[in-house]
Amino acid sequence: MHRNPFNFGISRRTLIKVAGASAAVAAAGLPGRVFAADPLKVAAIYTVPVEQQWVSRIHKAANAAKERGDIEYVYSENTANNDYERVMREYCEAGHKLILGEVFGVEDAARAVAKDYPDVAFLMGS
Repeated sequence: MHRNPFNFGISRRTLIKVAGASAAVAAAGLPGRVFAADPLKVAAIYTVPVEQQWVSRIHKAANAAKERGDIEYVYSENTANNDYERVMREYCEAGHKLILGEVFGVEDAARAVAKDYPDVAFLMGS
Protein backbone atom coordinates (compact mmCIF):
# COMPACT_ATOMS: atom_id res chain seq x y z
CA MET A 1 0.00 0.00 0.00
CA HIS A 2 1.35 3.41 -0.99
CA ARG A 3 1.33 6.02 1.78
CA ASN A 4 0.76 9.68 0.90
CA PRO A 5 3.62 11.69 2.49
CA PHE A 6 1.45 14.82 2.48
CA ASN A 7 -1.34 13.35 4.57
CA PHE A 8 -0.84 14.74 8.05
CA GLY A 9 -4.10 13.44 9.49
CA ILE A 10 -5.83 16.82 9.25
CA SER A 11 -9.36 16.77 7.97
CA ARG A 12 -10.40 19.04 5.16
CA ARG A 13 -12.91 20.70 7.49
CA THR A 14 -10.20 21.51 10.07
CA LEU A 15 -7.93 22.87 7.36
CA ILE A 16 -10.71 25.14 6.06
CA LYS A 17 -11.44 26.40 9.59
CA VAL A 18 -7.77 27.20 10.24
CA ALA A 19 -7.40 28.91 6.87
CA GLY A 20 -10.56 30.93 7.46
CA ALA A 21 -9.47 32.02 10.91
CA SER A 22 -6.04 32.99 9.58
CA ALA A 23 -7.61 35.02 6.80
CA ALA A 24 -9.92 36.80 9.26
CA VAL A 25 -7.02 37.74 11.54
CA ALA A 26 -4.94 38.93 8.59
CA ALA A 27 -7.84 40.99 7.22
CA ALA A 28 -8.39 42.61 10.60
CA GLY A 29 -4.75 43.54 10.77
CA LEU A 30 -4.50 42.47 14.40
CA PRO A 31 -0.92 41.17 14.52
CA GLY A 32 0.49 44.39 13.09
CA ARG A 33 -1.42 46.52 15.56
CA VAL A 34 -0.61 44.32 18.53
CA PHE A 35 3.13 43.95 17.97
CA ALA A 36 4.17 47.13 16.14
CA ALA A 37 4.91 50.06 18.42
CA ASP A 38 5.43 52.57 15.63
CA PRO A 39 4.27 52.58 12.02
CA LEU A 40 6.85 51.37 9.51
CA LYS A 41 8.47 54.23 7.59
CA VAL A 42 7.95 53.48 3.89
CA ALA A 43 9.17 55.52 0.93
CA ALA A 44 8.48 54.95 -2.74
CA ILE A 45 10.48 56.22 -5.69
CA TYR A 46 8.67 56.28 -9.01
CA THR A 47 10.14 57.30 -12.36
CA VAL A 48 6.62 57.93 -13.65
CA PRO A 49 3.59 59.82 -12.29
CA VAL A 50 1.58 58.03 -9.58
CA GLU A 51 -1.35 57.96 -12.03
CA GLN A 52 0.52 55.42 -14.18
CA GLN A 53 -1.32 52.10 -14.09
CA TRP A 54 0.90 49.80 -12.00
CA VAL A 55 2.32 52.61 -9.86
CA SER A 56 -1.19 53.77 -9.03
CA ARG A 57 -1.99 50.34 -7.55
CA ILE A 58 1.03 50.43 -5.25
CA HIS A 59 0.37 54.07 -4.36
CA LYS A 60 -3.28 53.36 -3.56
CA ALA A 61 -2.39 50.38 -1.34
CA ALA A 62 0.32 52.35 0.48
CA ASN A 63 -2.07 55.23 1.12
CA ALA A 64 -4.68 52.81 2.49
CA ALA A 65 -2.06 51.38 4.87
CA LYS A 66 -1.11 54.91 5.85
CA GLU A 67 -4.75 55.81 6.59
CA ARG A 68 -5.05 52.72 8.82
CA GLY A 69 -1.96 53.86 10.70
CA ASP A 70 0.08 50.82 9.69
CA ILE A 71 2.80 52.81 7.91
CA GLU A 72 4.18 56.28 7.36
CA TYR A 73 4.33 56.77 3.59
CA VAL A 74 6.11 59.30 1.43
CA TYR A 75 6.95 59.14 -2.25
CA SER A 76 8.77 60.81 -5.09
CA GLU A 77 7.32 60.65 -8.59
CA ASN A 78 8.83 61.48 -11.97
CA THR A 79 12.30 60.80 -10.53
CA ALA A 80 14.92 60.95 -13.27
CA ASN A 81 17.37 58.06 -13.55
CA ASN A 82 20.31 60.35 -12.76
CA ASP A 83 18.60 61.40 -9.48
CA TYR A 84 17.44 57.94 -8.42
CA GLU A 85 20.47 56.92 -6.36
CA ARG A 86 20.50 60.26 -4.51
CA VAL A 87 16.80 59.98 -3.68
CA MET A 88 17.26 56.39 -2.44
CA ARG A 89 20.09 57.48 -0.15
CA GLU A 90 18.09 60.44 1.18
CA TYR A 91 15.19 58.17 2.14
CA CYS A 92 17.58 55.69 3.79
CA GLU A 93 19.28 58.46 5.75
CA ALA A 94 15.86 59.78 6.83
CA GLY A 95 15.15 56.47 8.57
CA HIS A 96 12.82 54.78 6.11
CA LYS A 97 12.92 51.01 6.60
CA LEU A 98 11.19 49.96 3.36
CA ILE A 99 11.91 51.52 -0.02
CA LEU A 100 9.66 50.69 -2.99
CA GLY A 101 10.24 51.49 -6.63
CA GLU A 102 11.25 50.46 -10.11
CA VAL A 103 14.89 50.48 -11.12
CA PHE A 104 14.83 49.41 -14.77
CA GLY A 105 17.46 51.93 -15.88
CA VAL A 106 19.42 52.18 -12.62
CA GLU A 107 19.61 48.64 -11.29
CA ASP A 108 23.37 48.67 -10.63
CA ALA A 109 23.18 51.96 -8.71
CA ALA A 110 20.18 50.71 -6.72
CA ARG A 111 22.05 47.52 -5.79
CA ALA A 112 24.99 49.63 -4.59
CA VAL A 113 22.69 51.69 -2.37
CA ALA A 114 21.01 48.56 -1.00
CA LYS A 115 24.42 47.12 -0.14
CA ASP A 116 25.27 50.29 1.83
CA TYR A 117 22.06 50.06 3.91
CA PRO A 118 21.67 46.45 5.11
CA ASP A 119 19.03 47.41 7.70
CA VAL A 120 16.69 48.77 5.03
CA ALA A 121 14.40 46.52 2.98
CA PHE A 122 14.10 47.25 -0.73
CA LEU A 123 11.28 46.08 -3.00
CA MET A 124 12.31 47.09 -6.49
CA GLY A 125 11.01 46.10 -9.89
CA SER A 126 13.43 45.57 -12.74
